[in-house]
Amino acid sequence: MINAGKLLEQFLGSSAGNAGQLSQKAKEIGSQMNIPGGNFTGGAVAGGLVGLLLGSKKVRKMAGGVAGYGGAAAAGALAFKAYQNWQQGKSAATAPMASPEDMNKIDPAFLLPTDQQQGQDFGLTLVSAMIAAANSDGHIDANEQKLIFDQVEKLSFDAESKAFVFDTLRNPPSLDQLVSKVAGIEQASEVYLVSRLAVDGDHPAERVYLEALAHKLNLPKDLVAHLEHQITGQ
Repeated sequence: MINAGKLLEQFLGSSAGNAGQLSQKAKEIGSQMNIPGGNFTGGAVAGGLVGLLLGSKKVRKMAGGVAGYGGAAAAGALAFKAYQNWQQGKSAATAPMASPEDMNKIDPAFLLPTDQQQGQDFGLTLVSAMIAAANSDGHIDANEQKLIFDQVEKLSFDAESKAFVFDTLRNPPSLDQLVSKVAGIEQASEVYLVSRLAVDGDHPAERVYLEALAHKLNLPKDLVAHLEHQITGQ
């Protein structure tokens, strides 16, 4: 069985272990794609494979203070903070950002389910969501896909995890397929958040995709604004 938690850490970055290795891979692929400076090391995507998915897009820094922690816990902390601020009626533009202290206060509903199969399924849904979002503007062409494949081959994925990533890159899920695997507003918030992390957000096709995703997930507009705020600080 794929270790979905480890796979998420490798996509979102981690504060330990593989972070330096992934950061180096991000620089390498950035160089091969002729991106000035191979600039994939800032903010939330530091060291994470989501940086590779961004391809030649502008890499922005995530405003939240939990960025350096990476993995599913950081995504959960950001989504929970956005949800909490939204529930309390705060203005998205001035709401408090998630901090490292919030890592210890996450509602369990915003973490991977403790049931092994459910946790596995939702973890893979989050990875699929990032890949689908990165493909939303069609920027991952055959050449870039090969570069990503080559880098993934060099990382410490098991064969099943590599097969999952490769298959999903080749055939990203549709919005309907993705949404069908999401249960509740908490999971919906996380799926939107990680999808937003995987795109620049300035491309018209990306904006259309994110708006369609939020609609399919039945996320209130104010909650979407809070999720965006946790990522961009705006």
